[in-house]
Amino acid sequence: MKKFLLSFGVILTSVVYAISQNVSGPQYTFTPSGTSSAPSSQTTAPAPARRSTPAASSGGFGLQQSAQSPITAPAPQTKQSLGQYKNGTYVGAAADAYYGTVQVQARVQSGKIADIQFLQYPSDRSTSRFINSQAMPILISEALQVQSAAVDIVSGATHTSSGFQQSLADALVQAK
Repeated sequence: MKKFLLSFGVILTSVVYAISQNVSGPQYTFTPSGTSSAPSSQTTAPAPARRSTPAASSGGFGLQQSAQSPITAPAPQTKQSLGQYKNGTYVGAAADAYYGTVQVQARVQSGKIADIQFLQYPSDRSTSRFINSQAMPILISEALQVQSAAVDIVSGATHTSSGFQQSLADALVQAK
């Protein structure tokens, strides 16, 4: 069953990629269904205007037009320790990801990783934007599940995955 789901996912990703390469106009980023893509109230850079495309026309994948993800301002740090990590917001070191730099910010609450934001990621090529728009939610989700930087490499986004692991690991060392 896992092989079937994995094969289906690879084929589906390939089809979406092929279609996106043939579409002229704005680039699309993937947002998992049920999540909000609205930027937070605090931003350090102006967020691009976002317009949702109807789910039916995008095959129900929740595709949205976007230049790149918003960058959120760091939250004030608190040092109350209740679990594995000290509470606060920690910025990992920037890691080279071949096509650009990856840097993340981890927010720890109640001793656990509560949120991870990408501060930098390869985004100057349309292919990089497409690959990262699919890989970043997977990396964040897995890191939140395992509560560490020991996440699996996302196939097709090896460099970004490696940079994510390095930057998150650095942030979590600071949180110890």
